[in-house]
Parts: sequence; C-alpha cells; structure tokens
Amino acid sequence: MMFAAASQPILIAGGGIGGLAAAFVLARSGHAVSVLEQAAEFGEIGAGIQLGPNIFRMFDYLGLTEEINKVAYFPPAMGMRDVRTGEQVVRVQMGDAARAAYGGFAYGVIYRKDLHDVLLNACRAQAGITLRTNAGVASFAQDANGVTAQLKNGESIKGAALIGADGLWSGIRQTIVGDGKPRVSGHIAYRAVLRREDVPPELWSDEVQLWGGEKTHLVTYPLRRGELFNLVAVFHSNKYDEGWDTFGDNNELTERFADAHPTVRGLLAKINTWKMWVLCDREPVKNWSQGRATLLGDAAHPMLQYLAQGAGQAIEDAVVLGKAIEHFKGDFEMAFLAYQEKRYLRTARVQLTARFYGDIYHASGVTRELRNSIFQGGKDAAGFAGLKWMYEGIDPHNLF
Repeated sequence: MMFAAASQPILIAGGGIGGLAAAFVLARSGHAVSVLEQAAEFGEIGAGIQLGPNIFRMFDYLGLTEEINKVAYFPPAMGMRDVRTGEQVVRVQMGDAARAAYGGFAYGVIYRKDLHDVLLNACRAQAGITLRTNAGVASFAQDANGVTAQLKNGESIKGAALIGADGLWSGIRQTIVGDGKPRVSGHIAYRAVLRREDVPPELWSDEVQLWGGEKTHLVTYPLRRGELFNLVAVFHSNKYDEGWDTFGDNNELTERFADAHPTVRGLLAKINTWKMWVLCDREPVKNWSQGRATLLGDAAHPMLQYLAQGAGQAIEDAVVLGKAIEHFKGDFEMAFLAYQEKRYLRTARVQLTARFYGDIYHASGVTRELRNSIFQGGKDAAGFAGLKWMYEGIDPHNLF
C-alpha cells in the first residue's frame, strides 16, 4: 500500500545488513531514504552466518529469495559433537525436512559479504535511496518537524526521522538509552574462510557442524554453494579488543584446543591467519525509541552469536518498522513506539536464549551429561525443537 511520503528523507545511520534492509523496505513503500555509512565504502567483514527459516520468510516477502539462493548454501543437516571425544551429541536433518517443518522456508548458510551484496545491489536498483560513505553520524537533534543529524565531518543533514542501525557500539543508542558500553561475555571468536581445495577430504563436511566443549567450541560449514569452508572457533579469554577486524593469536588458539579431537585440531592447523572479535551483548530493553528516532538490529538488541540470529533479527526489524510506518501513515513517533512494542519481547527472548545456549555448548561435568541427555532424547531432538518459536518467525502480512 502506497501513501504520501515525508517531504524529507528518512535518515539511516549505518550501511550494514540491518541498515540496508531498512532502506530497501522503506524505499519500496515510496519513502526517500539516505543511508549514512561511516566507512569509506559499503562492505561487510566477517565470515559466514546462518540463515534460519524465519529469515527466508523475510526474503520471500522482500522478493530477494532468488538472489539469495544464488549465493547461499543449503546444508543437508546440522549437528553437534563433543570437541574432545568426537561423540555425536545430536544431528538434525535440514533440507526438505526444514522446509516441511517451517512452511516451505529453508535453512541455509551464507557468506556475510554475499548477503550484504544482495541487499546493497537491491538498494542501488531501488529508486529513492541515496547511499553515502564517509558519513558517520556523531549526534542528532530533533523537533516536531524532523531531525538533524550532525556528521563527524561537521556536515548537518536534515531528515524526517532517524534510524540508528549503527551496530553494537551505537552512538545513537547512547542518546536514546544511555546504557554505556556493551556487556563482555568473556569469550572471543576467531573466524576464517578456506577455499574448498584447501580443505582435505577427510576434514570436509557438507553439514553445519558444532564441536562443543568446556569453554570452547568450533563451528564449520560450507559457504557460497560449497566453494568455501567457514570456521569459527570460540573460547574463553581475558583478552579484550573492541571491533571486528583484529588479528588473532595462533598460539593462544592452539593452546585452547590442545585436547581437542584430531579432526578439530586438523582443521585449525589449516589456518595461518585468523581474525578475532570479542563477543558482547547488552541487557534487553523495552524502549529504544525517542520521538522521531529509533534503533534497529544490534544497536537495539545486540545478541551473542550462539543462535546465529543477529542478522535475521535485524531484517525482521526492518520489515516490522516498514509496516509500522505504513500503518501509521508516516506518523514516525507513533510508528516507532508500535515497532518496538512488536519487537522487544521477541528480540529479548533471542538475546537471553543465546546466552543460555552458549552455556549449553560450553558445558562440562554433570551439565554436559544433562545437555547430551536432553539433546538426544526423543525423535525431535529436544534441544533444537525448543527453538521452533524462533524459526517459525513472524508473518509480515499480519503485523498491524
């Protein structure tokens, strides 16, 4: 449904996955949008991410499924093994089984850059979107008529509203919520991507495989339709380095996985250079809007990666936000309040459940035995069946 758009553009701070998804959603409804990216170019860093059926439901609504399918990989199964013994804790069929369970929507994995490229190309092809680089937002002010974003380069930009999609370290969040630095989990993640030809056949797996153990785990799966192999190693560490693009310490990595299964150690030995990041989240909040300004994605509800839902929840945010603005006919203050009301409990549940699953993956002693019993109990593999609420997702056609 189209309606009279605001005379000034909607400003989006941040050109990552969430920011671009929001820009695309809003432009499809007839809004002019300006995406303000602080970096010198649009792009994504990081390795692979998993895409649950709830995210594919959003791709279907946005008309992006075909483009996603060109670069995604669809694993036949996902499972968990003990990082030391190699014992199979649980294995769940994906593929057609996942589609049958979730309304025809798949479970896939994708290179973060490839997902970002799909959204960036969709935005470039959509009328009404201005994409700006070197345009980090330093602060903003607002009145009854709109917002003014002050850029770090000193420029002022006026808009009808402001969406803070500026990530975990969001400056816009500090104006709206004011809760300081993120919560550090005590774990760090090392990530790397190998070409298929660089992975020996005995170490390759077509499945999403998590090797879990006390304070450590390794996740592997193919990327880009099987051309690449993604590895993410997570372990407890006292190191702390803000950001996503820091080189890791191979000696520390080797030490943490010294007692791991030979397959795990063989995979880790194939990597010469790792990038690392500190795993952080925040406490869930009920309000992340202020007048004509609101937050989206990690700026609103950053979560640990143990459920692989960060990008997916940001895309869901974008869809709900677009529907709210449409429903309230451009009354941004009402729309933003309605948007967060629809989202805060679901995203909080993902945030807190991700913390819990981190404890499950890293369990030891009796907790480990209980985990294995729960995951192995019953034909539905209770540990993953318990996430049905998340994977069923939201219905974009029935929000308001």
